[in-house]
Amino acid sequence: MSNSNFTRRGVLKTAGAAGAGLAVPTYLSAASHAGYTNAPTGSTVTLGFNVPQTGPYADEGADELRAYELAVEHLNGGGDGGMMNTFSSKELQGNGILGKKVEFVTGDTQTKSDAARASAKSMIEKDGAVMITGGSSSGVAIAVQGLCQEAGVIFMAGLTHSNDTTGKDKKANGFRHFFNGYMSAAALAPVLENLYGSDRNAYHLTADYTWGWTQEESIAAATEAMGWNTVNKVRTPLASTDFSSYIAPVLNSGADVLVLNHYGGNMVNSLTNAVQFGLRDKVVNGKNFEIVVPLYSRLMAKGAGANVKGIHGSTNWHWSLQDEGSKAFVKSFGTKYGFPPSQAAHTVYCQTMLYADAAQRAGTFNPCGIVEALEGYEFDGLGNGKTLYRAEDHQCFKDVLVVRGKENPTSEFDLLEVVEVTPTSQVIYEADHPMFAGGALGACNPGA
Repeated sequence: MSNSNFTRRGVLKTAGAAGAGLAVPTYLSAASHAGYTNAPTGSTVTLGFNVPQTGPYADEGADELRAYELAVEHLNGGGDGGMMNTFSSKELQGNGILGKKVEFVTGDTQTKSDAARASAKSMIEKDGAVMITGGSSSGVAIAVQGLCQEAGVIFMAGLTHSNDTTGKDKKANGFRHFFNGYMSAAALAPVLENLYGSDRNAYHLTADYTWGWTQEESIAAATEAMGWNTVNKVRTPLASTDFSSYIAPVLNSGADVLVLNHYGGNMVNSLTNAVQFGLRDKVVNGKNFEIVVPLYSRLMAKGAGANVKGIHGSTNWHWSLQDEGSKAFVKSFGTKYGFPPSQAAHTVYCQTMLYADAAQRAGTFNPCGIVEALEGYEFDGLGNGKTLYRAEDHQCFKDVLVVRGKENPTSEFDLLEVVEVTPTSQVIYEADHPMFAGGALGACNPGA
């Protein structure tokens, strides 16, 4: 990844020579344990894992918790070390973070913003969490990111795909490793044009919250730019479980492509309903009817079963990747749990390691030290190739995977195949791109 691809604020920090020759601010002293929220005073440090244990994204949340527990095990010197062995930074030694044993508390976001904020607030105020991470809903992620900014702790976002998380709702104390709606559209559109042509009529069903809105905006813009016509855009409540009433109108709309801007249980149910209505067997406008799922996951594919065969989408990571980092993570996770990890698991494991590494390099848990260590940080070995945490918006930039449901899976886990690895250069955008405009990163808040 050439540095010329990126605009950045401040100095690029690489995993090989972090901080070399730089003046060290006073808060980067390891002895500095005052002046910020929940500064650890004993031999342990507490992290807060806030995930959907109930609600439509509960499957993702369960896998996130597994990965968090694995990350803590590795940070404390247990297991085989996982991606600590392949990470380009060699700061983490398996002795916790800055010599403190890592402990954790958990919360249930219920896939609801208010519940997520309440559980994060409790972990910060009652449990002394110095960092909050998690979420499988962008509405939740944005709400908790805002809370963490106010409270003076770092938020390492889990699975959040809305453009707004690092767009109009970005915050200095928040960081996102996961990709976003714009990147999915930029990766998918050329593949869809090659497969289905440039003369198509698309009908969107969209989860009615920040992620769905920005995913719909992104994929509609990208497909319209290549000649597709958008027939209709219909919003569906996040709590929906039966999408029959939304699928029926598609049949008489003149559309020959259905775009499901749904995730988790929503996508499993809406795709199942679409297949039950015979959409996949229809010919419209002289073309085979197609379904597209812009944001995919193995857990969704498992839930939808045979209905995913041949359906294209994008994903942040997949367990079949053969780079050393991915293989190390799949081995560790599989040994502990007996099956391969999801992209949600991979993302939160990476975020935990990136936080720990940033604290180690900064020499402090002070949020402002963490921010300085992560902004403009370029790293490798965590399963996505070379990756940059851009300083301007705290968004990671890396390759994006286009996948499709396998026609002949060999197991219940072998459901998706990677059809294209889209290079970073194709999915990157300027920090002030219109889809990401509004709001300001602001300054880090160390809290107390």
